[in-house]
Amino acid sequence: RELPAPRNGGRSKMAAYEKRRAGTAPVPAAGSGLGSEADFLLRAGVTAMVREALLKVLEARPEEPVSFLADYFERLVLGSPGAAGDATAELPGPPQRLARALWYVRLAHHSHRTAFDSNAGAAYEVLGGGGRRRRAGVDGRLYSELLRRICQHGAVPAGAAAALLGRVRCRDHEAVPFEVFRYGVLTCSVLLEFAAKADALFGLLDGGSGAADAGLCQAVLRALEDALGAGPCSLPGRYLEVGSKLGPDGLALAMDRALQERKLSTAMSREEFLKKATALFVAKVKPVE
Repeated sequence: RELPAPRNGGRSKMAAYEKRRAGTAPVPAAGSGLGSEADFLLRAGVTAMVREALLKVLEARPEEPVSFLADYFERLVLGSPGAAGDATAELPGPPQRLARALWYVRLAHHSHRTAFDSNAGAAYEVLGGGGRRRRAGVDGRLYSELLRRICQHGAVPAGAAAALLGRVRCRDHEAVPFEVFRYGVLTCSVLLEFAAKADALFGLLDGGSGAADAGLCQAVLRALEDALGAGPCSLPGRYLEVGSKLGPDGLALAMDRALQERKLSTAMSREEFLKKATALFVAKVKPVE
């Protein structure tokens, strides 16, 4: 059935609406050839850029997503090739490349393996970018400096960080393969979390006083060593699985035995406990050959 024609009042209202809509519709610039807004975003690469940024947010899950995105886009602009107007310009110097590589390896937690590996690859490319005066590739000097900077952030004692770097570093003049690079970055990242967990554990032992019973600390350290197992392990992520072996019952039993057998003993400081705990970790790290 045909719909009834609108009355004269309805016709005039529809005509006025169509006139207003035509007046507010965006008119493409002459000769621009951009087409719709979606075409413009695709041509400019904005769609892919925003999609990548959102994926990074989902991978990292930061506490302040807006600040994360602001930092992400700022570094993206500063690190884009030809930002200074010369596509063949020399890439940023080692300090800038190290800072950007460090930012990449912190984007995602190491437990998010796919995201962590992707970011480690991006950091490797940043450090290994060639220029007019240097050959592409990551050398041992930049690799070792990146690992040192990773270990600086956290509760890792300086001695433990130095001992770990001695196991995973390469000589300054050596070319570092990506697998070695990833292993070193992952190991340092796990050491940071291991030290943080040990620090939290000591917080339960000292009751906020800053010092704990030495016998009790030794019992916890022995339980930690037993959980780590004997012999080196080539997978750094496995070190954190010792928590499933310890468990609250295992720690409680070890601490209970220490309290029952406790004699007059000295106190152990937080620094000493962390030093001993991280030394257990470093001893299990497989050296880079």
